[in-house]
Amino acid sequence: MPHSFGLRARTRYLFSRGFRNHGLLQTTTFLRTFRLGDYVDIKATGNVHKGMPHKFYHGRTGRVWNVTPRAVGVIINKRVGPRIIAKKIHVRTEHVKPSNSMAAHLKRIQENKKAVVEAKKAGKWVDVRRNPAAPKDGFFVNPRNTEFVEVKPVKYELLL
Repeated sequence: MPHSFGLRARTRYLFSRGFRNHGLLQTTTFLRTFRLGDYVDIKATGNVHKGMPHKFYHGRTGRVWNVTPRAVGVIINKRVGPRIIAKKIHVRTEHVKPSNSMAAHLKRIQENKKAVVEAKKAGKWVDVRRNPAAPKDGFFVNPRNTEFVEVKPVKYELLL
């Protein structure tokens, strides 16, 4: 562990660009629109030094609270000792991408709404709560149709 504690210390591989990913960024990076309340993943892009987040926030997911012409304000929870503090940081859009963390949740909400509407039409009640997986059903093993395997420990032999 080196004895230097700079802002970008120990980020040699963290902020480096991947194999064959050097050079100019794609135009989609600059054309993305972010709205308040969107969930975003912070992933620092090494070839854009302006507006780069601190290494702590690299790989974290937060929620957009402010949008400026070239940057996005993100709220991220940071654990400091026993507390969790909501940190507000501004990051340039090159270091931010939309998060898919809520995709499964939103899909489940749409399916539940559809199920409730169909149940109301049929005059029934539907349970949309998630339930844990039940244990496997019990069954009987027929000893005539099963092949038994004798399991025993391997004899120890000293090999020199």
